[in-house]
Amino acid sequence: DVQLQASGGGLVQAGGSLRLSCAASGFTFDDYVIGWFRQAPGKDREGVSCISVSDGSAYYADSVKGRFTISSDNAKNTVYLQMNSLKPEDTAVYYCAADRAGWGLLPEYEHWGQGTQVTVSS
Repeated sequence: DVQLQASGGGLVQAGGSLRLSCAASGFTFDDYVIGWFRQAPGKDREGVSCISVSDGSAYYADSVKGRFTISSDNAKNTVYLQMNSLKPEDTAVYYCAADRAGWGLLPEYEHWGQGTQVTVSS
C-alpha cells in the first residue's frame, strides 16, 4: 500500500523556519511526483510545491517562491519542504501527496498523507 507520512510541523514565530518531511513507502519512489499542499481553515486546498523525483524538477506557488525549497532524498524515500521567512499567512495544515501523473500544483494527486499543522505567530 502507498503510504505517505508527513511530519515536522509546529508553532514558529514570523520570520522563522521549519522543515517538513514526507516519508514515502509502498511504491517506486522514482516514478512519482511528490507535492506539498496546504489548507487553512475555511479555504480551499492550495498547491505549495512539487518535485519530480526522477529528475528533481521543482515548481512553486508564487506565494512561496524564494522562501520555500523542496528537495528529495531518494535513498530515504523522503521529500522535504524547507520553509524560511515564514509568515502568519503560511499557517495551515500541510499535506504531502504522490502521483505518477504530472498534476503540478493541482490537488488531483491519487495518494495523500495525513496533514501536519504549521502555525506561524505574528
